[in-house]
Formats: sequence, structure tokens, C-alpha cells
Amino acid sequence: MTSLSSASSTTTSTTAQPIESSPELHPSGDQHPSGDQHPSGDHEEHHGDFRMFGLVLFLVGDGMTFAGLFAAYLTFRAVNPLPPGGVYDLELLLPTINTALLVASSFTFHRAARQLRLGESFGCRLWLLITAAMGAAFLASQMLEYFKLPFGLTSNLFASTFYVLTGFHGLHVTLGVMMILIVWLQARAGGSINSESHFGLEAAELYWHFVDGIWVVLFGIIYLL
Repeated sequence: MTSLSSASSTTTSTTAQPIESSPELHPSGDQHPSGDQHPSGDHEEHHGDFRMFGLVLFLVGDGMTFAGLFAAYLTFRAVNPLPPGGVYDLELLLPTINTALLVASSFTFHRAARQLRLGESFGCRLWLLITAAMGAAFLASQMLEYFKLPFGLTSNLFASTFYVLTGFHGLHVTLGVMMILIVWLQARAGGSINSESHFGLEAAELYWHFVDGIWVVLFGIIYLL
């Protein structure tokens, strides 16, 4: 009787022990504990920053729009000559001043970016204000030129093309000035644009250089040819 009781208790204690689950085998051959817990770094995905690439694509498309306008102007001028008096001698003083303003503003914008990378927030904002002021002066000078022109928007083909080209570019300059002022606000002390995070300034600078380059081409085609 004693041996039977001992054997029964031994069997009971053996069956009462918890059964340990065997580790799961995954198709990759790695063994992971139950619960399918993976190291925290296994599923981290790092994506590249393609914002600047997207901006470049946008500017390429915008440049093609300007190229189409330039081609249309040159084609109309070649195959559809205007009658005597239909082409006007444009004043060169104000457009030349405008060219100097935009070219100089590219250098001031570059100076602002350099100051930001050096951690000089005040210097960056100062050069940004100078750049925005040059852009505003360009727009004011262009409006003054419009008031002095001897033709209107619908006078002839040359007049219409002139207003479309210069007006479309003026719209780009206006948007550029607004972008510069937004960057100026964000570049203040404690702002979102600083020496470590400056994509907004780089994007605005690239756009501004693009606008300046378009004007140089426009100036040569409209005023010098």
C-alpha cells in the first residue's frame, strides 16, 4: 500500500508540471520566442529626403513653360512680321536696373544662406530682408515701366507677348518675395529654420536663382534682340 501511494503521488506531481512551449521556427530558420516578438530595429524603414529632387522637377517643368513662351514669341516674330510702327523701341534703363537688382539679389540670398550655416541668425535674416527688398524694388520698377509703355495688352501681337512674358515672370518674383519673407520669419531665434534644419531656405534660394536666370534670358530676348 505504501509503495502504491508513493507511486501515485509521484505520477501526480509529474503531470502537474507545466509543459514548456517549444520555440517557433520561422521560414528564415531563426528561432523566436512565442509572441512573435522581434527586435525593435528589424522593421525600421529609412526613407531618403526627396524634397529637393521634387522641387528640381517642378522647376524643370516651369522652365519648359517659359521655353514654350520664348519659342512662341520668336516664332511669331519670324513668321508674322508686324506692320510699320507695330514694334516699339523699348526703354533699356529700367530693365537694365531690374537685371542688376535680380543678379545682385542672388548674391545676397547666397550670403544669407552662408550666415545661417555659420549659426548667425541675425546676419541671415538681415540678408534675407535685403534680398526681399531688391525683389520688391524689381516689381515696383516693372510696374513703373508698364505705365510708361506706348502700347497696351491688346495693341498687337508683340504687345500681348510682351505682357504675357514679363507678367508671368513678375508673378514668379512676387511668389519668391513671399517665400523669402516666410523664411525670414522662420529663421528667427528658436524658429524652425536654423543651422541644422534649413531645407526651407535652400528651397527658396534655388527657386530665387531660377527666377533670376529666367529674367536674364527674357531680358536678352525681349529687350536686346
